Order: sequence, then C-alpha cells, then structure tokens
Amino acid sequence: MSKAWGGRFSQATDPRVEQFTESISFDARLAQVDIRGSQAHARMLAKVGLLTDAEATSVCAALDDIGSEIASGKLPFQTSLEDIHMHVETALIQRLGDVGRKLHTGRSRNDQVATDLKLYTRDAIDHVDSLLMELQRAFVERSAEDLDVVLPGYTHLQRAQPVMAPHYWLAYCEKFARDRERLADCRKRVNISPLGAAALAGTSLPIDRQMTAELLGFSAPAANSLDVSSDRDFLIEFCNCLALIAAHLSTWADEWILWCTTEFGYIKLPDAYTTGSSIMPQKRNPDVLELIRGKAARIMSAAPRLLTLVKGLPMAYNRDLQEDKLAMFDAYDTVVACLDLAPAVVIGATLQRERITARLEEGFLDATTLMEYLIRRGVPMRTGHETVGKLVRECEGRGCRLAQLSLADLQAACPQIGDDVFGVLGVQNAVRALTSFGSGGRASVEQQLAVWRERMTTSQPLRMPTSGNPTLP
Repeated sequence: MSKAWGGRFSQATDPRVEQFTESISFDARLAQVDIRGSQAHARMLAKVGLLTDAEATSVCAALDDIGSEIASGKLPFQTSLEDIHMHVETALIQRLGDVGRKLHTGRSRNDQVATDLKLYTRDAIDHVDSLLMELQRAFVERSAEDLDVVLPGYTHLQRAQPVMAPHYWLAYCEKFARDRERLADCRKRVNISPLGAAALAGTSLPIDRQMTAELLGFSAPAANSLDVSSDRDFLIEFCNCLALIAAHLSTWADEWILWCTTEFGYIKLPDAYTTGSSIMPQKRNPDVLELIRGKAARIMSAAPRLLTLVKGLPMAYNRDLQEDKLAMFDAYDTVVACLDLAPAVVIGATLQRERITARLEEGFLDATTLMEYLIRRGVPMRTGHETVGKLVRECEGRGCRLAQLSLADLQAACPQIGDDVFGVLGVQNAVRALTSFGSGGRASVEQQLAVWRERMTTSQPLRMPTSGNPTLP
C-alpha cells in the first residue's frame, strides 16, 4: 500500500519498521476528534475557496460515515496505515477520490495530531470534572447522615482532637474542589487551536485559522506555528492535575483502609466493594480501596514520563512525541476507573457508631481544650501546655481520664482552674468548644455543610464532553 509520504522513496518500508512505528493500536481512540477537526478544516477550505461548497459537503458527509464505521468496528485497522489520521484519510480517498485527496490542504499531520490531542484532552478534562463533582455530592450526602457522629482527629496517626465526622467528609470536598479548579485552569491553556500551523512554518495558502478555532470551540488559534508542533505542555499539565487527584483519592483510600481494620473498627465497607480470601474464609478485604491507592502510583508516573520525553527534543515535531499519548491515556483511564467506583463506596460504607463511641474517650482528645481553658483564665500558652502535659502524665499513671480527676487534683496543678472546668472536659464538651471558622465543632460543621449543599445544588461540570466519553474509540 502506497504511503501518503512515499513519493520521494524508492524502497518499500520494511514490515518490521511498519510494526515498530505504528500508533493505530493506541491512537484509534482519537478517531472521533480527528473527524471533528477534519470537518472543521473542510468547511474552512470551502470558505476560502480551496474546496467548493459541494466538495466540503461531500467530505463532511463521508467523514460522518467513516466515524460511524469506526465506532461500530466495521472499518479494519492496518499497521501499514500507521495511525488514525491516515486511516481516516485513506477511507475518505477510497470514497471520494481526488476530492478526498484535497482535505489535507493547508495542514500537516503535525498540527492535525496536536489538534486531536487538544480536543481529546479538553473532553477528558470535562469528563473528569463531572466525575469529581459526583464524588463531592457523595461526601456531602453522607455528611448530612453522619452529623451526630464524633470521630478522633489524628496527627502522626496519634489521637489529637475530636471532630464531627462530616468534618472529615467535607475536607475531601475541599480537596476535590481544588482539583476541579486546577482542571478548569488547565482547560484554558488546552483550549488554544493548533490547526493550520501546518508542519512548523504555517502555509502560503489563504486559510482562516480563526474560523476553524471557532468551529471547534477553541478560544483562539495558537500564535506561533513553530511552537505548536512541539508543544505538549498541555498534556503534562493535565497529567499533573490527574496526579494530584490520584494523591487525594489515595489519601482517602488509605485512611478508610485503616479505619476498616479490626484495630480501628470505625467503618464497614459494603460487600459489593470488598473481596474475600482464597484460604481464609473470614476475610473481607478492601481491595477496591487498596487498588485506588495502588493505581495512584501509575497515574502519578505519567507527568514525569512526559517531562522526560520532551526534555531533550529540539523545536518542532519529532517522532518521539508519538509516545506522548500512551502516558496520558493510561493516566486518564485509571483516574476515570477510580472515580467511577469511589462515590458508591462513599455512600455505601457504614460508620460503626457503637465501636467509635466506646473508645472515643481514649487518647486525651480534650487535652488541647483544657489548655485553651487555662489560656482564657490568663495562663500563658506555654505554661498551660506544660501544665496539661503533666496532668496527662498523672492520668496515665492512674489509668484515668482528665475528666475523672477531682477539682482538687486539677487545682493542685493550676490554681486558676475553677469548677467550670468540667464543662470543657470530655470529648463531647471538647467538640462543643470548637467554634472558630472552619473548625471541626458542630456549629462550624453545620455552617460549612450548608455552604456545600448550596454549592452542590448550583455546581455544574465545566462542560459535557463533545464526543461523549472520550475513552471510546
């Protein structure tokens, strides 16, 4: 089969080279965005007189048919045609002859693939954003259900201070909100059109790059044709966004993996999202959460992989860039798979309330509240810190809690203590005392939950993907 670039060659391509250089095995998923880009290009060529209106209409109609055949699996892929772009163009020429041969006028595969990647990435951003929004909704929904539950807060995995359970759930909403903000910001830089930059220097033909940018929903055409061919900043930025999403998912998964152990016993995962052991019949393993945690490493590897790919490349296109898609596709697919399962796990999990309550007074969760009580009584902070530390040591020796010390014991440590001290001791009192904005106390949590309910009522995804789920070829 003759190559689109084969005119100056006198030898056929070695079949091993065809196998080594093909990308159709992974870039077939760009088919629908490639067709959208080609249809916009055809309409522009007609507008500037490089195609007739009739030719452009026939090209667009044929491209629709080709897209349908690819989606249904009726168009066979061949390594000799290298990539999705040549498959589409070859199919078009087979249908329209010379009219099909005119489509590539005023463009190169260099700007064509960059356009396809930007269209795909833009759809991918929108899809991930919509999935993050659904995960936020799941955490907000269970926050309302768990408003009466107090949990230990930890630092260094040591019990620190008590917080309302929704304080944990809304903390993840905040993390995912930042993820969505990063995606929205990344989308601005993705949304610049490479189409018409051609190989690297532009073209002498009278194309209209503003028109194709508008037809494809880009905010503007890229200003420098030389930059377009080598620019993969947008892929690296997108993969960095995915890496942070993966980090947040992994933190949540890791926490819940700990919490569903017998040692913690705070949460029970739904059977549908756990697995068993092949030898130990009692086991309920949190495999979904463990894989979310494990797959984070796979997602995080994409950005450094892309940075390594581009770091030594000279300006304009180099074939090395064919490898860019594999990293991004894998990171994107993996994030989507994690986000697809996460909301159901969040909603389906059950807090083990009796187990939590039974051990809630362990760990001196009210110690900081007692120190702040002393501060309000005029005791310097560091003095109060030392005083409470000594009281904790006394309690450990006696095997009791702070609230179980007598007033005389407390006043022996600090004369400023009054009998109202018992209003701040104990976990429930300690939670009630947390009143600062953004804190884990009930009033603050209820305020933040109301804000998040409103945000989820009005929140909309960035946009729905133009071509549906972009993971589908």
